[in-house]
Amino acid sequence: MSWWVLHVDMDQFIAAVEIRRRPELRGLPVVVGGSGDPTQPRQVVATASYEAREYGVHSGMPVRAAYKKCPQAVFLPSDPAAYEAASTEVMDTLRSFPVVVEVWGWDECFVGAETDDPEQLAADLRAAVQARTSLTCSVGIGDNKTRAKLATTFAKHARSHAAPFEGASTAEVPGVYRLTGANWREVMDHRPVRELWGIGSRMERNLNELGVFTVADLAAADLDVLRKRFGPKMGAWYAALGRGLGDTEVTDVPREPVSRSREETFPEDLVDRADVEKELRRIAIHVTRDVVAEGRTIQRIWVKVRFISFYTPIKSRKLPEVTQDPEVVATTAQALLDKFELRRPIRLLGVRVEFAPPAAVTPDPSA
Repeated sequence: MSWWVLHVDMDQFIAAVEIRRRPELRGLPVVVGGSGDPTQPRQVVATASYEAREYGVHSGMPVRAAYKKCPQAVFLPSDPAAYEAASTEVMDTLRSFPVVVEVWGWDECFVGAETDDPEQLAADLRAAVQARTSLTCSVGIGDNKTRAKLATTFAKHARSHAAPFEGASTAEVPGVYRLTGANWREVMDHRPVRELWGIGSRMERNLNELGVFTVADLAAADLDVLRKRFGPKMGAWYAALGRGLGDTEVTDVPREPVSRSREETFPEDLVDRADVEKELRRIAIHVTRDVVAEGRTIQRIWVKVRFISFYTPIKSRKLPEVTQDPEVVATTAQALLDKFELRRPIRLLGVRVEFAPPAAVTPDPSA
């Protein structure tokens, strides 16, 4: 038997959980986010049903904007506890099979398995999830995580936010697609680099500036040029991504968090520098106390600023030495404000702290 990596991605997960407990909403446009009141400001869509997406509603957009696009939609408040419980149901269902399940979030995971028929396994997983939870999922099959993750996009429902590529409907098993080294070039070479996992609009522009527009271009790109532009590690990673290379290991050991963050959207935009510093200090101290309570130590600070235009730059600074002192973190966060052009009102501030590895923590000689 061969080792296969499967990527399981739940369909419209949050909306589906809400529809499961309110079956009368099936077939209606449903928008979930914030308090569920579309008249309230500063709220963001967590997810939208397929029916709502047909009106242009998508996750991450302001709830007010969603209301303008689809006023007839049913707007519901976000209920993280319900989504966590539903996710546990799904993952426990998958674990009932002789496979390894690596959870990546409420609505997705990688599954590693030894099998001679990965399509049948994928079909069995989909059927079990639907039978036990009433929720549906799509499954991508690959010879590594990169290809399995992309394969899920091909398998997605036609109305999904991740619309299937041409040819996806030719898969022998509904809701399942296989992408491996055997068909990688045929399926991916002509596609824009933006369709690769991990490449967003900004990175697409950077690659385009180097004359890299398609997946084939990236696969053939000069490694030295990529390393010079993006650094030794990331340059090599992008080159491998263009060829569909990736990790084959699937582990059920929970991933160790490497950072913690906190961000807040304010009821009213911040205009005065003093107010910005005050709020940033409060957020920085809050997140630092959470980290210290976990026994972790901080080595780098990141500050996020979202202006009223939704432009959201992020700046960071590595500390001269690791710390657990909230004052050090708060002062550094405030100093990072000098890297921003604070000429417009601010709607959101965020602070992320990166943990120092255990070896970087200096033992207390008095202990």
